[in-house]
Amino acid sequence: MSTPSNVSSPADAAAFVRDALPPGGLFADQSWRISPVPFALGADLAKELETFGRVLLQFYRAVNLLYRQSVAGKQPAWIAELLDQGKPAELVELQRSNAFKNDIPRVLRPDCLLTESGFAISELDSVPGGIGLTAWLNQTYSKLGAPVIGGERGMVDGFAGIFGDAKQVHIVVSEEAGGYRPEMEWLAGQLNGPERSTFNVQRSTFTDFAEGDAVYRFFELFDLANVPASKSIFAAAAEKRIRLTPPPKPIFEEKLLFALLWNRNLRPFWRQELGEGFLNRLLKSVPYTWVMDPTPLPPHGAIPELNLTDWQQLKAMSQKERDLILKVSGYSEEAWGARGVYLGSDLSTADWSVAVDKALAAWGRSPFVLQRYHKPRVVESSYFDFGTGQLVPMPGRVRLCPYYFVSGENDSARAQLAGVLATICPADKKIIHGMKDAILAPCIA
Repeated sequence: MSTPSNVSSPADAAAFVRDALPPGGLFADQSWRISPVPFALGADLAKELETFGRVLLQFYRAVNLLYRQSVAGKQPAWIAELLDQGKPAELVELQRSNAFKNDIPRVLRPDCLLTESGFAISELDSVPGGIGLTAWLNQTYSKLGAPVIGGERGMVDGFAGIFGDAKQVHIVVSEEAGGYRPEMEWLAGQLNGPERSTFNVQRSTFTDFAEGDAVYRFFELFDLANVPASKSIFAAAAEKRIRLTPPPKPIFEEKLLFALLWNRNLRPFWRQELGEGFLNRLLKSVPYTWVMDPTPLPPHGAIPELNLTDWQQLKAMSQKERDLILKVSGYSEEAWGARGVYLGSDLSTADWSVAVDKALAAWGRSPFVLQRYHKPRVVESSYFDFGTGQLVPMPGRVRLCPYYFVSGENDSARAQLAGVLATICPADKKIIHGMKDAILAPCIA
């Protein structure tokens, strides 16, 4: 694709991106810094991300099997008890029902921190924002001639492909996720033809579904009380009148899945279900993770890797030793958007102690996990300042969000990489997330 004739400089490219923004924007009350060029991954990292969808898909399948076998008594009962902790009975019943037995999310998005040794997956997001944004970035930078990963239409077509032959697709967005409504409306507009609207963004009260429709659940399971349509949606999906993704299975919204991956008692299960190659790729990319379970250890017991005998001893660790992240595992209003996240090395001893106490007190309702912090490396980047008319260098730390869309059924299902969003925050920011002083850009190899 040729570059537009009026684009001959970084200033022109940045202005082209800015001017291509939809009139209503892509996020409610959000802006970001614009780079005139995409973020370059390098060939090796690009190839690794390209093939990582197969690993993630198999991990999700294995998680699903592990939970079901725990419920059935074929794996230890503590696994299901841990994953069901704090969930209402009706949600546990839905998760265990035969109607959703083999269902896994059809959009897989790991949050990957770019480190000196590759990338570290801080968490998996099964109800991710940024789909429309990344689709728009890919489309816009493609028009500038950039060979973005996924191409101009990869995100758009990938999203459409997860719904099979559904006659109508309803994207139901909660009030909690309302900030993402503009990007989903833009995405739906890209998928609708001049004569027919197949994709529609709906409010959380919408229940006018027809047989054969599909629903994309853009609301978290902790928020069901504020989504009046949720019961109707789940009932219609259970009766196979509509197709629903992600399924109503809170196991896929738990960060403690990483602690299960690292649990030595489960190593034979993971080896069997993932294979040695996929297991090693995950262990290389997933930071060591612990469940913050306050149950006392025997006097001769110790927490693996940390060599602590009691979680209270976390408080006495020096700031240098506290390259650790505390965060809510899931099923909580604090479990998304960098809320409920505490970086030990960035806190005073007093504040860290408060965070540890909070994590231990949450046991039984919303368990916390502790995770090794893999510090993102500093990269050179730049953005265009429209106020001064200058290209501004900005050393930054990067979070990569690859989007994999799962199409096909059962053994023929495949996870395809459709695009990668780079969030580049100023280097002094410790926790990376979308913010107005971050650069958001698509990725090229």
